[in-house]
Amino acid sequence: MAPETNTDNQLFQRHKYKLKREKRIVITWQLLLLLAFIGFWEFASRFYWIDPLLFSSPSEVIHVLFSNIADGSMVKHIQITLFETIAGFIIGTLVGILFASVLWSSKRFSKIMDPYLVIMNAMPKVALGPILIVALGTGYVSIIAMGALISVIITTLVIYNAFNEVDPNYEKVLKSFGATRWQQFKEAIFPATLPAMISTLKVNVGLSWVGVIVGEFLVAKQGLGYLIIYGFQVFDFSLVLSSLVLIAIFAAIMYKVVEKLEGWLIK
Repeated sequence: MAPETNTDNQLFQRHKYKLKREKRIVITWQLLLLLAFIGFWEFASRFYWIDPLLFSSPSEVIHVLFSNIADGSMVKHIQITLFETIAGFIIGTLVGILFASVLWSSKRFSKIMDPYLVIMNAMPKVALGPILIVALGTGYVSIIAMGALISVIITTLVIYNAFNEVDPNYEKVLKSFGATRWQQFKEAIFPATLPAMISTLKVNVGLSWVGVIVGEFLVAKQGLGYLIIYGFQVFDFSLVLSSLVLIAIFAAIMYKVVEKLEGWLIK
């Protein structure tokens, strides 16, 4: 048995090495593409292939970022937008999962709500922004609600469909042992749909940022969305692009955190 064990171990180590090598290649290409884009943008701005007033340049964006962060003027905007986005992300996801669970628990209720969910999913949530502002005021609450609203419906639909796609044999086995509807959900349905929930979290990262930034466009006097609008008003496109760069960086960090959570849950 020893030779077979050694062979299996060698195959496993070889497979592990290939996975690591593939990961390094992917990361290298990602970095090269990013550097190529930044380099082309810088050269295009310096040689006036593009209008530097409108499109700025990486060096100018970095200068604006460091100067505004150093004097503390941008830190408060970053903190506010991050708080609103994370709150909207968590609330939208949890409410969506909870609502999907309620729909699964009652077939009649799900049939009643089905046309309304379809209509709400088709409705542009951004158009509800002014209504939320009038109803909830011009503070954090309306912006967080906007971030949650834009993700809660899609979360509900995706998770509810995932609940229904779980192998019905799981439910039949549990029913044969006298399990209640809640026990079936806790022991089979919910664990089986964790991958779908994680996938929804990844989608909700982007949706939450969109909702919060749109909310800040409409009403905020602080935050990265406000800085973008302010930059357009004063024709400071370096400020606009530096805000967009920060949004991209923090959105990528949130996405990576969700990926880490996925790996931990799958284990």
